[in-house]
Amino acid sequence: MSNDLDFSTVLASTVHDMKNSLGMLLNSLDEVRDSVGEEVRGARPFTTLEYEAQRVHGDLVQLLSLYRLSEEKLSATVEEQLVHDFLDEQQAHHRRLLEGLGITLEVHTEPDAEEGYFDPQLVSGVLTNVINNAIRYAGSQLQLNARAEDGWLVLSVEDDGPGYPEHMLAVDFSGTERIDFSTGSTNLGLYFAERMAGMHTAGERQGFTRLRNGGDLGGSVFELWLP
Repeated sequence: MSNDLDFSTVLASTVHDMKNSLGMLLNSLDEVRDSVGEEVRGARPFTTLEYEAQRVHGDLVQLLSLYRLSEEKLSATVEEQLVHDFLDEQQAHHRRLLEGLGITLEVHTEPDAEEGYFDPQLVSGVLTNVINNAIRYAGSQLQLNARAEDGWLVLSVEDDGPGYPEHMLAVDFSGTERIDFSTGSTNLGLYFAERMAGMHTAGERQGFTRLRNGGDLGGSVFELWLP
């Protein structure tokens, strides 16, 4: 047997094990939450523990997905989706954490965006990451929206925080050159979102992401455009 190891494969295997362990931790936290009193469930340290565990779990999912993409082992399974039901599932996934933090998350689906065609697992990964990031900066409100525009399905996450800094609004997150591990913020999540969006195609159109400020809540607005 060769002594040479493919470090990327070893790293991916390690990340996979870490992701599974964190998943078990999050399940255990749910069980603990159900077995303790309201005072403990609503305690800030408990909520912070759950939030940070979910955030790291999401980061590991992103890394694994990007690795599989680089190895050409990841593809989009595009299926017809009931958009409002899909967004309700995202809301339910974050419900307990949001309640602990005192943040509301409302779902708004316009009548012309009731159905869409996309990979639910890939899009769920993108929205989970964006919602977790929005939680960090939100004051007390989040919105998860869906609308149709010029033949595109646009899913957006809005918050009532300070908004994206100006330098981020001008960044093209489609290239790895935008990832800088020497800084406190790698923008890996936005690069991941752009790559997952780009896996959705229809004819010559390819999915993409867009950042802006404002929206209904006056803070940051992340948009996922799907053909």
